[in-house]
Amino acid sequence: MKVVVITVALACGVLAAEPSSDEGRREETRACLPCHGLRIIDVQRLPRGAWEKELDKMERWGAVIKDRNALLDYLVANFNERVPPANIVQTPDGRKQASNK
Repeated sequence: MKVVVITVALACGVLAAEPSSDEGRREETRACLPCHGLRIIDVQRLPRGAWEKELDKMERWGAVIKDRNALLDYLVANFNERVPPANIVQTPDGRKQASNK
């Protein structure tokens, strides 16, 4: 019983410490859309280190990233080399939505 309680407590702590996907998506929209559409991000499949370098580059080019950790975690979770590309449809304003196809 003690092992179960410890395991559940650790899992809850890990989940609470991780930023939500919504926070990362909001930061992506806020920090990235002023300069380019999101399709350029959606088509990439990069490991964490490569995403870190991309964020460094974007900041050097003037991007203002307020919640870097949330954005980085979101990019790694959704656009890493093991995640197949989704069918993404972009609206004219650069926002994205999943295609039903």
